Amino acid sequence: MKLSFYGGAGKVTGSNFLIESGASKMLVDCGIEQGADFVVEEVYGKFPYEVKNIDALVVTHAHLDHVGRIPKLMKEGFKGKIFMTPPTRDLAELILRDSANILRQDAERRGLPPLYEEKDVDEAMTLVETLEYHTEKQVTPDLSIYLRNTGHILGSASVRIKDSEGNSVALTGDIGNSPSPLLPNWEPIEDADALVMESTYGNRVHPNQQVRVELLGETLRRAIARGGTILIPAFSLERTQLMLYELSNFFSSGELPQIPVFLDSPLAIHVTEAYEKYGPTYFKPEVEDEIKREKSIFEFPFLKKTLSRGESEAIEHIPNPKIIIAGAGMSHGGRIGHWEARYLPDKATTLIIVGYQAPGSPGRRMAEGAPSVRLNGSEVKIRAKVEILDGWSAHADRDELLKFAEAALAGKRIKTIFTALGEPVAERFLAQRIHDYFLPQDSRVGVKCRAIVPEQGESWEVANGSVKKSIR
Repeated sequence: MKLSFYGGAGKVTGSNFLIESGASKMLVDCGIEQGADFVVEEVYGKFPYEVKNIDALVVTHAHLDHVGRIPKLMKEGFKGKIFMTPPTRDLAELILRDSANILRQDAERRGLPPLYEEKDVDEAMTLVETLEYHTEKQVTPDLSIYLRNTGHILGSASVRIKDSEGNSVALTGDIGNSPSPLLPNWEPIEDADALVMESTYGNRVHPNQQVRVELLGETLRRAIARGGTILIPAFSLERTQLMLYELSNFFSSGELPQIPVFLDSPLAIHVTEAYEKYGPTYFKPEVEDEIKREKSIFEFPFLKKTLSRGESEAIEHIPNPKIIIAGAGMSHGGRIGHWEARYLPDKATTLIIVGYQAPGSPGRRMAEGAPSVRLNGSEVKIRAKVEILDGWSAHADRDELLKFAEAALAGKRIKTIFTALGEPVAERFLAQRIHDYFLPQDSRVGVKCRAIVPEQGESWEVANGSVKKSIR
């Protein structure tokens, strides 16, 4: 079995891995890179493998950096099956349709053809076959897959891939920030020879759940007291739903005064509907019980969902204080850019950043204290108060990632862990921590483990329990 890193090595976004065994070739994820420019050379360039020879694609979850180039893959000749969980199927379609529109607008500004269109999304979705957790599925003559819950977002999964010789590789996709208010905790992986695990926050620690909820409440109370508009750039998938859930709890308990809240994102509105659809099955049991009692865990009387452009524009006429939740989560597009351009120059405004901000993104520059930022083609001065709440990431932090590695090694089979899907400093830090904790032999896991930071384009061979670098 051969594992190749064609995306996600040295970068948080752009997840794309190739598994080969016998005559079979399988991809895990086909994501788009996000950051300073949504359309970059790597996105428009050719795939580093022969697309027509790929037999199958497994998708770990529906975030754009894991699904964003699937229609492009199909346009270039992919005809195989695409495997994902049922919630991921619904969410991926929403994300890809929204992406097609954003890519079209961005391509028009640059005088480029669109990367793909909605009709390409339609065709790609016809290739999808859904698969539930904990089901072994033979997807090619040489390769089978098995999915486990990672607790990252609704429907997210790790994938263990096994070949006909018994060799196996597992890839985590993204690992959840457990315990989550909504989702079950991640499930450990023990049955693989090599493990590729994410490392987005491999060098940082989040506040625990109680502390981050308290910090959010305190931040919102300060922002409301300032009397201005409160802007929350939130990823439409998972982060928005967490914000709505906590806001509902704050308002119902009287911890916050009742002020207007606007969910100003058609994508986030539709994603929330998908959460309502699948929540009773995929949420943790106590949340399922809460849904039975309250019917909805995301609704409250003064929440306004603004689907149309006209409804969105009317928000400006609503007196402050008010809360606007909109995408994109890194402020690199969508309706939040309009509201940031309108309100960031106002000293009474509060901008609350609740998610990872990729290097070069407007959100990253604002989080780093830039005095101005370029939004929608114009330079916007920042006089608003910028609040950063890292604990709301849907990604596991350093300590949780180490727990994940320890749980994986407890099975005494995995001897090589690749730290991927992170910035280089986070990948290296996590690999060093794994090395320090589990090398040399550690009594907690009873096995020696190598921790490797892979490079883009690198390949590794897995055979008879050993893992070695492939020499081309």
